[in-house]
Parts: sequence; structure tokens; C-alpha cells
Amino acid sequence: MMQEFSALDGAILIDKPAGPTSHDVVDAIRRQFGIKKVGHCGTLDPNATGLLIIVLGRGTKLSERLMSDDKVYEGTMKFGETTDSYDAAGELVASLPVPPLTVDQLNEAAAEFLGDQMQTPPMVSAVKKAGVPLYKLARKGVEIEREPRLIHIYNFRFTAYEEPVGWFKIACTKGTYVRSVAHELGQKLGCGAHLATLRRTASGKFDVADAVPFEEILKWSPRDLEKRVIPFLKLSRA
Repeated sequence: MMQEFSALDGAILIDKPAGPTSHDVVDAIRRQFGIKKVGHCGTLDPNATGLLIIVLGRGTKLSERLMSDDKVYEGTMKFGETTDSYDAAGELVASLPVPPLTVDQLNEAAAEFLGDQMQTPPMVSAVKKAGVPLYKLARKGVEIEREPRLIHIYNFRFTAYEEPVGWFKIACTKGTYVRSVAHELGQKLGCGAHLATLRRTASGKFDVADAVPFEEILKWSPRDLEKRVIPFLKLSRA
């Protein structure tokens, strides 16, 4: 017997602004439309923007599979400043002069990051240790040993550089901390760096060009939402 699905079993593509957490977006949609089961497929840091796949109803059964898809990001890195979180939201821990750099030199350094590698999650992250998110321990000044994870970077290139900021694009596997890449690149160059801005432009077959701004969705009626839901069956074949 064919399982029946409602018009709200599936997913919507949201363009998340800087500010709210991924969980904030989930909560807002749950409240706005009275849907019990709502989830997301891959956390974006509060300051990060771009594609957030929100699964609804029975669509939540596909969240693990959709979360495992490869991701594409664009952003900027600021050289000469190191922060404790490896991004602009953290506390400045070191400031060093920036050597003369060109896009070619940055791409030469970036090329060393391509392929398989073990990456240690930053302390300021949502990774849990004994059920406690690392960022909560970091706030208390506690630093613990983290288990390195296997990641793969398919492509990592800088497109422009205006001292001390470089514009880049990166394609990688799920679970890759782009801010850790920024931090490690800064260490390699000897001046330090942190992730200044980040925008997710793609996740698997889904693109931010097809996403709807978060603020717009909060103005929708349930009927408006139904029209934009990617149905469960189509989603399962994505």
C-alpha cells in the first residue's frame, strides 16, 4: 500500500540572514505554521548566511541523508588577526603584521588544503563531549582534547585580495569547519587569520539561488508554504 504524504511533508530552502541560529529558524517555522516536526540539514553559525534546508513533517526522516551532502561556501578571511573562535565573533588573541600577499600566493597556499585530511573541531563549536556542546565549555575557559575528523576539500580558491582581506570559494564534505581552514591558513602564512564572513551557496543538488529569504517566509500563510514545499518523494530522489 502506497504511503500517503501531506502537502507539508518535505523541505523548504531558506536563505538564512546573519544573526539567528539554525535552531532559531527551526523554532520560528514551527511556531509560525504549527508544524510539530521541523528540522534542519546542516548547522550554519549565527553570523553565517545562505542556504539552510528545513525539513518538515515526514521530511525529517531524510535529514541525515541530506545533511551528509557536500557543501559549497563563499566568504572572506581577514589576515593578521587570530581569534579564539577562528571567526569574527570571537575574542582577538593575536595580531601580527601581514606580509605582502597576492591572489596567486594565497591560492598556492590554499592548494595544500585539497584532498582528504584530519581536521580537529574548534573549541567554540556545537560538537558535544559527554552531551555538552564544546562552546559551553569554552565559555568557562575549559579546553579539552577533541577527536580529529576526516574531511575532504574538493576545491579552495581565492578570487580577490585587498590587504588584509581575501575573498574565497570552497567546496567540501559535510562537517568541514571553514573557520578552522581560515585559522590554519593564517598559521601557515605566519600572520594568523580568521573567517570574517561566510555564505553557504549549495548543499548537494540544492542551491541558494532557489532559496527564500527567512524574513519573507515569516510573512507566509500555510497555503503559501504548501506551494513552496519540495515534496517528500521528490526530496528522497534528490
